[in-house]
Amino acid sequence: MRILMVEDAADLAEGVMVHLARSGLTCDLAGSVEEARDCRAVQSYDAVILDINLPDGSGLTLLREMRAGGDRTPVLMLTALASVDDRVEALDQGADDYLGKPFDQRELEARLRALVRRDAARKEETITLGSLTYLPKDRSASLGPRPLKLTRREAALLDALIRHEGQYLSKSRLYDTLYGFDDADVGENAIELYIARLRKKFAGSDVTISTQRGVGYRIGRDG
Repeated sequence: MRILMVEDAADLAEGVMVHLARSGLTCDLAGSVEEARDCRAVQSYDAVILDINLPDGSGLTLLREMRAGGDRTPVLMLTALASVDDRVEALDQGADDYLGKPFDQRELEARLRALVRRDAARKEETITLGSLTYLPKDRSASLGPRPLKLTRREAALLDALIRHEGQYLSKSRLYDTLYGFDDADVGENAIELYIARLRKKFAGSDVTISTQRGVGYRIGRDG
């Protein structure tokens, strides 16, 4: 198992890396958001340990970029922030778990292993909604026997909706899922375009996407 730790506190990072190495885990270290981007550009990871406060910005920035790009690698946030709002924001942005500083090394490793096991199970699952079958592993879908041709962003939108079946997701949350910071010139109204495309693909089936004004969009089964 290969881990990326994004942490600028050298003493803390060194202790974590030594402990993980003793358990047979490989851990790469990035001391900033930019270094983490460089690591991810050349290496894939089973999990990411991500500090919130980094020298060149917030770890939440990297987290949003990962999720917007469709990267579902498990992320464990490290935070010294006591505010519940800060922890909730991290989870809402796509973090899988968080651990407050200071922490016990054994708990950190246990949480990492749990996240990786959960991720492995998720990749093997098949989600069914009426006649719609969705495979998270490769973001493919079919309506009955007919495969759906989905663009990357259509697939990302369907992934977000079907994982929260029955719940309304706001336009801003869906926007963060589909777009990264390089798409700053794209407005949130673009979500309406992709919603319309998915609805067209579902036409005549028992799968619907409903809208609640001011709240968001929800996927469900007709009837």
